[in-house]
Amino acid sequence: MEFLFDYGLFLAKIATVVIAIAGILVLAKGLSGRHGAPKGELEVTDLTEQYKHTVHQLESHLFDKPLLKAREKAEKKADKEKDKARQNEIKKAAKEGDLDHARESRLFVLDFHGSLDAREVTSLREEISAILAVAVEGDEVLLRLETGGGMVHGYGLASSQLDRLKAAGIKLTVAVDKVAASGGYMMACVADKIISAPFAVVGSIGVIAQLPNFNKVLKKNDIEFEQVTAGEFKRTLTMFGENTDKAREKFQSEIEETHGLFKDFIAVHRPELDLEKVATGEHWFGQKAKELGLVDELGTSDDFIVRACKEREVLGIHFIKHKKLAEKLAGVTGDAADNLLLKWMSRGQRPFM
Repeated sequence: MEFLFDYGLFLAKIATVVIAIAGILVLAKGLSGRHGAPKGELEVTDLTEQYKHTVHQLESHLFDKPLLKAREKAEKKADKEKDKARQNEIKKAAKEGDLDHARESRLFVLDFHGSLDAREVTSLREEISAILAVAVEGDEVLLRLETGGGMVHGYGLASSQLDRLKAAGIKLTVAVDKVAASGGYMMACVADKIISAPFAVVGSIGVIAQLPNFNKVLKKNDIEFEQVTAGEFKRTLTMFGENTDKAREKFQSEIEETHGLFKDFIAVHRPELDLEKVATGEHWFGQKAKELGLVDELGTSDDFIVRACKEREVLGIHFIKHKKLAEKLAGVTGDAADNLLLKWMSRGQRPFM
């Protein structure tokens, strides 16, 4: 009897722990999916202050104390005069009822490191919306772009987000330090100016779709594959069925149509390009890309930012998305599995750029 009592108590303890854990998980899920809860938060970094701090750190090791003291005194005097001038400017603007235009123009720096499905467009949308909410005349945006492209609709949306800046009259510069190919170049061409590092990969104005076909393997092993569709071209090429010439012809026409839309988009934003020469699916390094007119200048995003820090305030804008509990638990392994699955499942259905 005592054994049964102890065993029952043990089971009760286990049940209590399980119920407590389940309750915590349910509560966490409810809080993460709560209506009205913020999707994330905006992180703002003062890149000008970071630059000045770095310079001062290095100068403290290069210059002796008398020189440093003299420089500090001169800087304080210059800052005081600048502040006084700004105060007068703001007072004047306040009298004229035009305080919005009294704010000094800034450079906003965004980053886009694109994945296959361009999921980063969610953060890009929030960052651009925030800038548009506070932008004044003279503000500029620098996008540090790094992607080899991916799904057409994802990169099409990313390009449309950048177009919002252009529509609002905000100057946009895209800097390519490593790669902006295919869908990446589709984004880059929206900019007023494209800067490329000499060995960055640029171009690849083409469309691709590919998938394996296991039909012969299935037949060899006496495995039947059945597929039911409504609509003649609901499915063209398939991984397991027997593909027909008619299906191949239809799929090829879809690829050509997508390529045509891609070229038309680039022609609108960079009309001076010789599309017959550059829209072949080839890619080039920055130096050659400049000769072909794909980019406007050679340089890095660092060069651009350092110059800007000497003249104005430069702010890095980054939207940090709040992850749900399930997403945190999934971690990097889950993302890798999702990406692999996406590659296999999507390439036979939609073209990639």
